[in-house]
Amino acid sequence: MENIKDKITAIQQNGYEIDFSNIFNNAFENYKKTALISGFAILLFSIVIIAIAMGIVFAFLGFSSFADTLPYLKPENFSGITILIYIIIITLITGLTSPITAGLLKISHCAAHGKEFSITTTFDYYNSAFFKELFIATTLITICSVSVNTVLESLGIRFIGTIFTYIISFFSFLTIPLIIFGNLKALDAIQGSFIIVSKQILLLLGLLLVSIILVCLGIFGFCIGIFFTIPFIYSMYYCIYKEVIEIDDEV
Repeated sequence: MENIKDKITAIQQNGYEIDFSNIFNNAFENYKKTALISGFAILLFSIVIIAIAMGIVFAFLGFSSFADTLPYLKPENFSGITILIYIIIITLITGLTSPITAGLLKISHCAAHGKEFSITTTFDYYNSAFFKELFIATTLITICSVSVNTVLESLGIRFIGTIFTYIISFFSFLTIPLIIFGNLKALDAIQGSFIIVSKQILLLLGLLLVSIILVCLGIFGFCIGIFFTIPFIYSMYYCIYKEVIEIDDEV
Protein backbone atom coordinates (compact mmCIF):
# COMPACT_ATOMS: atom_id res chain seq x y z
CA MET A 1 0.00 0.00 0.00
CA GLU A 2 2.86 2.36 0.84
CA ASN A 3 4.33 1.66 -2.59
CA ILE A 4 1.08 2.75 -4.25
CA LYS A 5 0.95 5.87 -2.08
CA ASP A 6 4.54 6.65 -3.05
CA LYS A 7 3.64 6.31 -6.72
CA ILE A 8 0.68 8.64 -6.32
CA THR A 9 2.90 11.17 -4.52
CA ALA A 10 5.43 10.94 -7.36
CA ILE A 11 2.63 11.46 -9.88
CA GLN A 12 1.40 14.49 -7.96
CA GLN A 13 4.88 16.00 -8.04
CA ASN A 14 6.12 14.97 -11.48
CA GLY A 15 3.08 13.89 -13.49
CA TYR A 16 3.24 10.91 -15.85
CA GLU A 17 3.17 10.03 -19.54
CA ILE A 18 0.84 7.53 -21.21
CA ASP A 19 0.22 6.60 -24.83
CA PHE A 20 -3.33 6.87 -26.18
CA SER A 21 -3.03 4.24 -28.91
CA ASN A 22 -1.23 1.75 -26.65
CA ILE A 23 -3.92 1.94 -23.97
CA PHE A 24 -6.73 1.76 -26.52
CA ASN A 25 -5.24 -1.28 -28.25
CA ASN A 26 -4.65 -3.06 -24.94
CA ALA A 27 -8.20 -2.28 -23.84
CA PHE A 28 -9.62 -3.65 -27.09
CA GLU A 29 -7.59 -6.86 -26.81
CA ASN A 30 -8.72 -7.24 -23.21
CA TYR A 31 -12.33 -6.57 -24.17
CA LYS A 32 -12.32 -9.36 -26.76
CA LYS A 33 -11.54 -11.81 -23.96
CA THR A 34 -14.13 -10.48 -21.51
CA ALA A 35 -17.06 -9.29 -23.65
CA LEU A 36 -19.15 -12.46 -23.51
CA ILE A 37 -18.81 -13.28 -19.80
CA SER A 38 -18.99 -9.67 -18.60
CA GLY A 39 -21.87 -8.95 -20.96
CA PHE A 40 -23.93 -11.86 -19.65
CA ALA A 41 -23.11 -10.84 -16.07
CA ILE A 42 -24.28 -7.26 -16.67
CA LEU A 43 -27.43 -8.49 -18.44
CA LEU A 44 -28.25 -10.93 -15.64
CA PHE A 45 -27.63 -8.35 -12.93
CA SER A 46 -29.74 -5.74 -14.74
CA ILE A 47 -32.67 -8.13 -15.10
CA VAL A 48 -32.55 -9.02 -11.40
CA ILE A 49 -32.32 -5.39 -10.25
CA ILE A 50 -35.14 -4.25 -12.55
CA ALA A 51 -37.35 -7.14 -11.45
CA ILE A 52 -36.76 -6.39 -7.76
CA ALA A 53 -37.31 -2.64 -8.23
CA MET A 54 -40.50 -3.09 -10.23
CA GLY A 55 -41.78 -5.66 -7.75
CA ILE A 56 -41.27 -3.27 -4.84
CA VAL A 57 -42.85 -0.33 -6.68
CA PHE A 58 -45.90 -2.29 -7.84
CA ALA A 59 -46.33 -3.82 -4.38
CA PHE A 60 -46.59 -0.38 -2.80
CA LEU A 61 -48.28 1.62 -5.56
CA GLY A 62 -49.87 -0.81 -7.98
CA PHE A 63 -49.41 -0.54 -11.73
CA SER A 64 -52.06 2.11 -12.42
CA SER A 65 -50.92 4.35 -9.56
CA PHE A 66 -47.30 4.01 -10.68
CA ALA A 67 -48.23 4.97 -14.25
CA ASP A 68 -50.04 8.05 -12.95
CA THR A 69 -47.18 9.01 -10.63
CA LEU A 70 -44.31 8.43 -13.10
CA PRO A 71 -44.56 11.81 -14.92
CA TYR A 72 -44.15 13.62 -11.59
CA LEU A 73 -41.08 11.69 -10.43
CA LYS A 74 -38.69 14.57 -11.06
CA PRO A 75 -36.48 16.26 -8.44
CA GLU A 76 -38.06 19.66 -9.12
CA ASN A 77 -41.39 18.19 -7.95
CA PHE A 78 -39.97 16.68 -4.75
CA SER A 79 -40.41 18.07 -1.24
CA GLY A 80 -37.41 18.45 1.07
CA ILE A 81 -38.05 15.11 2.79
CA THR A 82 -38.61 13.36 -0.55
CA ILE A 83 -35.31 14.73 -1.88
CA LEU A 84 -33.51 13.41 1.21
CA ILE A 85 -35.11 9.97 0.82
CA TYR A 86 -34.24 9.98 -2.90
CA ILE A 87 -30.58 10.78 -2.15
CA ILE A 88 -30.38 8.07 0.53
CA ILE A 89 -31.90 5.42 -1.77
CA ILE A 90 -29.62 6.26 -4.71
CA THR A 91 -26.59 6.32 -2.42
CA LEU A 92 -27.38 2.93 -0.87
CA ILE A 93 -28.03 1.33 -4.26
CA THR A 94 -24.74 2.65 -5.63
CA GLY A 95 -22.81 1.53 -2.55
CA LEU A 96 -24.32 -1.95 -2.56
CA THR A 97 -23.68 -2.46 -6.28
CA SER A 98 -20.07 -1.19 -6.23
CA PRO A 99 -18.68 -4.75 -5.82
CA ILE A 100 -20.13 -5.50 -9.27
CA THR A 101 -17.88 -2.87 -10.82
CA ALA A 102 -14.97 -4.31 -8.85
CA GLY A 103 -15.84 -7.80 -10.10
CA LEU A 104 -15.92 -6.66 -13.72
CA LEU A 105 -12.49 -5.09 -13.26
CA LYS A 106 -11.25 -8.35 -11.76
CA ILE A 107 -12.48 -10.17 -14.87
CA SER A 108 -10.39 -7.77 -16.96
CA HIS A 109 -7.40 -8.49 -14.73
CA CYS A 110 -7.87 -12.25 -15.01
CA ALA A 111 -8.16 -11.98 -18.79
CA ALA A 112 -4.97 -9.91 -18.98
CA HIS A 113 -3.02 -12.52 -17.00
CA GLY A 114 -4.52 -15.65 -18.54
CA LYS A 115 -6.40 -16.67 -15.41
CA GLU A 116 -9.75 -18.43 -15.33
CA PHE A 117 -12.88 -16.38 -14.73
CA SER A 118 -16.63 -16.83 -14.97
CA ILE A 119 -19.88 -14.95 -14.41
CA THR A 120 -19.55 -15.63 -10.67
CA THR A 121 -16.27 -13.66 -10.64
CA THR A 122 -18.43 -10.55 -10.98
CA PHE A 123 -19.74 -11.13 -7.45
CA ASP A 124 -16.43 -12.04 -5.75
CA TYR A 125 -16.12 -8.76 -3.86
CA TYR A 126 -19.38 -9.18 -1.97
CA ASN A 127 -17.52 -11.72 0.15
CA SER A 128 -14.27 -9.83 0.39
CA ALA A 129 -12.28 -7.65 2.78
CA PHE A 130 -12.58 -4.90 0.18
CA PHE A 131 -16.38 -4.65 0.47
CA LYS A 132 -16.30 -2.07 3.27
CA GLU A 133 -13.90 0.26 1.45
CA LEU A 134 -15.81 -0.13 -1.82
CA PHE A 135 -19.06 0.72 -0.08
CA ILE A 136 -17.61 3.71 1.78
CA ALA A 137 -15.87 5.14 -1.30
CA THR A 138 -18.83 4.89 -3.66
CA THR A 139 -21.20 6.12 -0.95
CA LEU A 140 -19.12 9.25 -0.35
CA ILE A 141 -18.79 9.97 -4.07
CA THR A 142 -22.50 9.40 -4.66
CA ILE A 143 -23.60 11.57 -1.73
CA CYS A 144 -21.52 14.45 -3.09
CA SER A 145 -22.60 13.97 -6.70
CA VAL A 146 -26.28 13.18 -6.22
CA SER A 147 -26.84 15.78 -3.49
CA VAL A 148 -25.52 18.68 -5.56
CA ASN A 149 -27.16 17.40 -8.75
CA THR A 150 -30.55 16.90 -7.07
CA VAL A 151 -30.51 20.34 -5.44
CA LEU A 152 -29.59 22.00 -8.74
CA GLU A 153 -32.31 20.05 -10.57
CA SER A 154 -34.88 21.02 -7.95
CA LEU A 155 -33.91 24.64 -8.63
CA GLY A 156 -34.43 24.07 -12.35
CA ILE A 157 -30.70 24.13 -13.21
CA ARG A 158 -30.56 20.58 -14.54
CA PHE A 159 -27.77 21.16 -17.07
CA ILE A 160 -25.27 22.37 -14.46
CA GLY A 161 -26.23 19.49 -12.16
CA THR A 162 -25.62 16.97 -14.92
CA ILE A 163 -22.24 18.49 -15.78
CA PHE A 164 -21.22 18.39 -12.11
CA THR A 165 -22.14 14.69 -11.93
CA TYR A 166 -20.05 13.91 -15.02
CA ILE A 167 -17.07 15.80 -13.62
CA ILE A 168 -17.18 13.91 -10.31
CA SER A 169 -17.56 10.58 -12.14
CA PHE A 170 -14.61 11.39 -14.40
CA PHE A 171 -12.19 12.39 -11.65
CA SER A 172 -13.16 9.44 -9.43
CA PHE A 173 -13.21 6.62 -12.00
CA LEU A 174 -9.94 5.13 -10.72
CA THR A 175 -11.17 4.92 -7.13
CA ILE A 176 -12.32 1.29 -7.29
CA PRO A 177 -9.16 0.05 -9.07
CA LEU A 178 -7.05 1.78 -6.41
CA ILE A 179 -9.00 -0.07 -3.71
CA ILE A 180 -8.97 -3.58 -5.16
CA PHE A 181 -5.59 -3.49 -6.93
CA GLY A 182 -3.77 -0.93 -4.78
CA ASN A 183 -5.30 -1.97 -1.45
CA LEU A 184 -5.97 1.66 -0.51
CA LYS A 185 -8.56 2.87 1.96
CA ALA A 186 -11.64 4.64 0.61
CA LEU A 187 -10.52 8.23 1.22
CA ASP A 188 -6.98 7.55 -0.03
CA ALA A 189 -8.37 5.93 -3.17
CA ILE A 190 -10.68 8.86 -3.92
CA GLN A 191 -7.85 11.34 -3.39
CA GLY A 192 -5.50 9.21 -5.49
CA SER A 193 -7.98 9.02 -8.35
CA PHE A 194 -8.41 12.80 -8.42
CA ILE A 195 -4.62 13.28 -8.43
CA ILE A 196 -3.99 10.77 -11.23
CA VAL A 197 -6.78 12.05 -13.46
CA SER A 198 -5.87 15.71 -12.92
CA LYS A 199 -2.40 15.12 -14.39
CA GLN A 200 -3.69 13.86 -17.76
CA ILE A 201 -7.19 15.31 -18.07
CA LEU A 202 -7.41 15.68 -21.85
CA LEU A 203 -5.87 12.33 -22.75
CA LEU A 204 -7.94 10.38 -20.22
CA LEU A 205 -11.08 12.26 -21.23
CA GLY A 206 -10.39 11.34 -24.85
CA LEU A 207 -9.99 7.66 -23.99
CA LEU A 208 -13.23 7.57 -22.02
CA LEU A 209 -15.20 9.48 -24.66
CA VAL A 210 -14.06 7.04 -27.35
CA SER A 211 -15.03 4.17 -25.03
CA ILE A 212 -18.51 5.62 -24.49
CA ILE A 213 -19.00 6.03 -28.25
CA LEU A 214 -18.04 2.39 -28.83
CA VAL A 215 -20.34 1.26 -26.03
CA CYS A 216 -23.25 3.18 -27.58
CA LEU A 217 -22.78 1.24 -30.82
CA GLY A 218 -24.26 -1.72 -28.97
CA ILE A 219 -27.67 -0.06 -29.23
CA PHE A 220 -27.71 -1.01 -32.90
CA GLY A 221 -27.47 -4.68 -31.95
CA PHE A 222 -31.20 -4.90 -31.20
CA CYS A 223 -30.50 -2.73 -28.12
CA ILE A 224 -29.49 -5.82 -26.11
CA GLY A 225 -26.09 -5.55 -27.76
CA ILE A 226 -25.19 -2.69 -25.45
CA PHE A 227 -24.86 -5.17 -22.59
CA PHE A 228 -21.98 -6.72 -24.52
CA THR A 229 -20.29 -3.43 -25.41
CA ILE A 230 -20.46 -1.99 -21.87
CA PRO A 231 -17.57 -4.29 -20.77
CA PHE A 232 -15.26 -2.23 -22.98
CA ILE A 233 -15.53 0.57 -20.42
CA TYR A 234 -14.19 -1.73 -17.70
CA SER A 235 -11.39 -2.97 -19.94
CA MET A 236 -10.48 0.67 -20.53
CA TYR A 237 -10.53 1.48 -16.80
CA TYR A 238 -8.31 -1.51 -16.14
CA CYS A 239 -5.80 -0.74 -18.89
CA ILE A 240 -5.55 2.92 -17.87
CA TYR A 241 -4.85 1.91 -14.28
CA LYS A 242 -2.38 -0.77 -15.38
CA GLU A 243 -0.54 1.73 -17.57
CA VAL A 244 -0.24 4.34 -14.82
CA ILE A 245 0.30 2.04 -11.83
CA GLU A 246 1.60 -1.50 -12.19
CA ILE A 247 -0.59 -4.32 -10.91
CA ASP A 248 0.61 -7.44 -9.14
CA ASP A 249 -0.49 -10.76 -10.63
CA GLU A 250 -2.20 -11.73 -7.40
CA VAL A 251 -5.40 -9.80 -6.66
